[in-house]
Amino acid sequence: MENKTNTLKAVDFFCSGGGMSHGMQNAGIKILAGIDFDNTCKETYETNIKGAEFIHKDVFEYQPEELENQLKLKKNDDDLVLIGCSPCQFWSIINTKKQKSEKSKDLLKEFRRFVEYFMPGYVVVENVPGVFRKKEESGLQDFIDWLKEDDKYKVHCKIHEVSNYGVPQYRKRFTLIANRITKDELAPIRVPGEKIRVKDVIGEHNGFPKIKPGNKDLSDFMHTTSGLSEINLKRLAITPKNGGTRMAYVFDKELAPKCHYNNTKSFVDIYGRMWWERPSPTITTKFFSFSNGRFAHPEEDRAISLREGAVLQSFPKDYIFKTTTVANTARMIGNAVPPKYAEAIAKAIIKNHLDAI
Repeated sequence: MENKTNTLKAVDFFCSGGGMSHGMQNAGIKILAGIDFDNTCKETYETNIKGAEFIHKDVFEYQPEELENQLKLKKNDDDLVLIGCSPCQFWSIINTKKQKSEKSKDLLKEFRRFVEYFMPGYVVVENVPGVFRKKEESGLQDFIDWLKEDDKYKVHCKIHEVSNYGVPQYRKRFTLIANRITKDELAPIRVPGEKIRVKDVIGEHNGFPKIKPGNKDLSDFMHTTSGLSEINLKRLAITPKNGGTRMAYVFDKELAPKCHYNNTKSFVDIYGRMWWERPSPTITTKFFSFSNGRFAHPEEDRAISLREGAVLQSFPKDYIFKTTTVANTARMIGNAVPPKYAEAIAKAIIKNHLDAI
């Protein structure tokens, strides 16, 4: 076994800031390139994913032959992994502005063109559960049927909870792993033991000094947090530490938002604090905003910072985000594939590949 060499290499479609690429690279898969239509991702991607090329292309207009020539790829390459984690706004339960994200619903079909052309050893698709729930509309069912046809690939296709894979966050993600090399169904490799909690990654004991709302950290650490209005400061001041919610002032006409006054049933997490002893809630693109979910710090009277959101997504503390605004940084972090989850996927592929040699 010690003489076996991992020769796997990957191309990461819709790579954004590199969450999937980073996890795959950490596990030992060589990243050849990341492809994305959003050129604002380029600097972040190239800064962190060493040795990989950022390809600025619209997949609707990009042809497999172009990629083949650009990266000197071969068809039917057993060592090749094609990854397609397309932007998921259209299929997300969080985003209701479907018109704005209409184009994103067909990205999986575009990715399929490249898979059919190259027939790689492995295919990975990671997305919101909505893609799986609406697999007929999203094109996923057709893709799965094609992958399984004539036993071309053994396909794993399931919704996973990423907190089982070393990510300090509750987040359900649809994952497809298609394996052409063996007849084994490959699933992400779970991390044994207790789940990683908020207290395990943030707080003063983890190198996060106490800060006030509106703190601006211009260093690469980006311990930056959004400002709070006077009324939100009052709300947080009486919200119990470690998991407290707006129930603390739900019957207070001055403090409770009109739509939440006397409402003890719905949207309980809004304006809430995280718990120290649990993984965080799902880190969305709006995690820097106290009013968009349970995004308040467990004990400090503020929303979590950009860096805190990043580590709860399992990015390392030295991952550098080359962005220009708080909103852009938060969007890149919130939309990312958690690197530790990507690592769990990669480890399953690497094990299978080495066992097959």
